[in-house]
Amino acid sequence: METVAPFEREEMKTLTECIELITKRGYKTNFMAIGNNKIKGEREKPYASHEVKINTFYRFEGDSDPGDSSILYAIETNDGEKGYLTNAYGPYADTKVSLFIDEIESIQKQTENRKPSFWRKLKNLFS
Repeated sequence: METVAPFEREEMKTLTECIELITKRGYKTNFMAIGNNKIKGEREKPYASHEVKINTFYRFEGDSDPGDSSILYAIETNDGEKGYLTNAYGPYADTKVSLFIDEIESIQKQTENRKPSFWRKLKNLFS
């Protein structure tokens, strides 16, 4: 699982800034969904959902236009290629990307330095 330093949160206000930052961390390949629940990167090798894991992801919400909402996935393949895949939310989402992400079994989110959500707080009260 990836870790995010607290100072990075200030630097990652836009999708572009976040892509620049994770590229510096080794996620250099811009993966593309190609259908049949597969993605491909610079190597042109197709990867199925069981051949990748999502180390972390970042959500971005548009201030004035819901169409600006997007998500960035930091992906690592079973043969070591690291990169990213982006998608929009709602009606603007790429169906090929959404179907691929739905099939991935290993999705992790770095939670260090994050405030617990309301539901997590509630769950912790009763566990």
